[in-house]
Amino acid sequence: MRLTLPDTYRSQVQHLQESPKFQRSNGEWIPTPFPGYTVITPPGSEDGKNLSIYESLKRYQKRIAETLGDEMFAPIPPESFHVTIADLIWNGAYLHAAETPGFDERLRDRVANSFRQCQPMSTGDAIQFQVVGLMVMARAIAVCLATTDVQAYERILKLRRSIYQNPDLIEIGIEQQYYFTPHITLGYFGKMSPELDRDRLSQTFDELHQEWLEQYPDNDFWIHQAEFRKFNNMAEYVRNPDWATFQF
Repeated sequence: MRLTLPDTYRSQVQHLQESPKFQRSNGEWIPTPFPGYTVITPPGSEDGKNLSIYESLKRYQKRIAETLGDEMFAPIPPESFHVTIADLIWNGAYLHAAETPGFDERLRDRVANSFRQCQPMSTGDAIQFQVVGLMVMARAIAVCLATTDVQAYERILKLRRSIYQNPDLIEIGIEQQYYFTPHITLGYFGKMSPELDRDRLSQTFDELHQEWLEQYPDNDFWIHQAEFRKFNNMAEYVRNPDWATFQF
């Protein structure tokens, strides 16, 4: 997979930036306000079907933190690990939309309608992915996922289309801004030293990737459910019991 190749790491390290989503305070990383809504898999602490892989990712996240250091890497709480199925609205766009009375309720109801339209393709069969290695983004570090089940993968894409092509959601400002690149974010970049050796850092990322391949052979991840969730920051994703879910 191209995202885990050494050449990709060498390119990405030239564009790393400190993330505004966490701030360092008294030796701790504190999530900054970043509100919005999303459709995700059940977060780590609530996903009974992926307990083993989440435990592996927790250990791997710790290795990344030890390697990069406390100042450079802001780990997210393992209980909030997840795969994003469809970003909806966040931060400034959400705060602006939320000024309209009833926005949150309309968003919730219209996402639920999109889920209902997809009900005929719900088979009860979870979609198998493999965690294939380290993924470096401009402001974050993740692991990327891949699947060989093309038909099952298409079910995820159809669910996304049912959301982004829903005229009632488009009407209230929901639009697709990213392609579906399945990944699980492990943390965000903190402070970047002006003396940062980016060539050496790219080698470090490749070494961490190889460590995943060699030391974590049980890498299955199952996408079985998509859930409508609210977040106030990048460390906590909440839902009420009556909010929409979709069973793949």
